[in-house]
Amino acid sequence: MREMLNYLSTALPEATGAGARLLALQCALRMNNSAQVRLPYGVLRSLRLASAADVWRELDEAGLLRTRPSDQRVMAVQILDAGLLTQHPARPDRLRAADWALRRACAARTSTPLLRLTGLSFVVRTARGSDHGVAEMDHVARECGMPAAALPPLLEQLVAAGVLMTWQAAQDAGLDTGEVTWRLGPKGLHPRSAIEDVN
Repeated sequence: MREMLNYLSTALPEATGAGARLLALQCALRMNNSAQVRLPYGVLRSLRLASAADVWRELDEAGLLRTRPSDQRVMAVQILDAGLLTQHPARPDRLRAADWALRRACAARTSTPLLRLTGLSFVVRTARGSDHGVAEMDHVARECGMPAAALPPLLEQLVAAGVLMTWQAAQDAGLDTGEVTWRLGPKGLHPRSAIEDVN
């Protein structure tokens, strides 16, 4: 999961919004061997992407995917990023990972796609069997499509939402560089399984 978030952080333009990044993650995890996705509309509702047309347009303009003629139950998508298929070929366990990521992103009940994506990024960076984690500030910020200096206020909102219990930036570094450590809160904790390590 972390590797997929990392791949998308480099494949998508820096200005790509969090809603588009959450949707790209779902599509990347759900694609088949032909780089096609049949994304149930329920996934879009669960991600609370009210204006999905803007999100699809962002991903189309980024060259990641293109929507195809769809029916009333699913959105048909063709992945255009050849590197996504060659570096991360489709695997059955990715569907479970996509469902897990969807539940994780929605469990926090945070109001914005950016908070849901940021919370997901911290949860998947927490070692299995632990509630503590550490990461480079700029890596997490890049995955979420924001400047690292914007991360501390989001971390405070994740604490308020119960996703994180505490967080702290390294004292010898500025808030936009160096490491951040955290402890998951009650809404960040989840029965851990191997699907979180899916590439």
